[in-house]
Amino acid sequence: MTEDKEILDPAFPPDGGADPSVLPEEDKPEETAEIVGVRFREGGKIYYFAPGTNRVNTGDPVIVETSRGVEFGIAASGIESVPVSKIVPPLRPLIRPAAKKDVERWEANRSLEDEAFEICRKKIEDHRLGMKLIRAEYTFDNSKLFFYFSAEARVDFRELLKDLGSVFHTRIELRQIGIRDEAKMLGGLGVCGRPFCCATFLSDFAQVSIKMAKEQNLSLNSQKISGACGRLMCCLRYEHETYESEIARTPPVDSTVKTADGVGTVTEISPLTGFIKVRIREDVKPYHRDDVTLLKLKSDKKPARND
Repeated sequence: MTEDKEILDPAFPPDGGADPSVLPEEDKPEETAEIVGVRFREGGKIYYFAPGTNRVNTGDPVIVETSRGVEFGIAASGIESVPVSKIVPPLRPLIRPAAKKDVERWEANRSLEDEAFEICRKKIEDHRLGMKLIRAEYTFDNSKLFFYFSAEARVDFRELLKDLGSVFHTRIELRQIGIRDEAKMLGGLGVCGRPFCCATFLSDFAQVSIKMAKEQNLSLNSQKISGACGRLMCCLRYEHETYESEIARTPPVDSTVKTADGVGTVTEISPLTGFIKVRIREDVKPYHRDDVTLLKLKSDKKPARND
């Protein structure tokens, strides 16, 4: 006698939950994938890799496959699960956690880079090229050697490239970088006395404008609002959204407001504190913006009502 087998309706599995295969498309759980963030230099951008079966924690040294070849990096985050829709393919693999011998090889490469830097710098002088050498970098497996340089114009370095190839006997790439990237690579101290933000924690350069300095009531002297790179300081953006929000709540200079002492004209504002100075006839007095009513803007346009 054969054993009877229970026939299950696929729409009603034994655990009582609905079978994902028959759920409406919008109700199906989104597919996820595991990723791990890796940083290749301090303050550098975080790149994401597929960990596979490897388990790593934040701060662990790792070996990964990149578009440049095999590289040594530091895990900037642990393993995380994210929706597949947020991943930009291709997601390259994390090969393995770095062993002691990998760390030793990486440290040895740093010494080789110092030697390569001096050799390249001397070759640039010999060829009389208008370029400033910034950094030399080997890939972890020494299959490529990168030289980063800055220059005011395009440089014909074909002869230099041939000369370097005969010395190092590996694939060599020379890459021209901008002045902000130069500051990021070299590092240093800003006018605030702290290490450059770009060299410590800023992974990307955000757009900074002179308008941000104006809104913060800073001196527009270029020497005072520019970083060591000669560009506007990245920190001008840090409080930009706060200033925009507070300025929107504050009656602007030359607008007409009603105060407890009468109607007057705004002569000065302090958005962060919320205080303004108002001229009423010959007197100038401070008021909090919440204690005045905006009657007319400088352009003679009446403010919108918030009924």
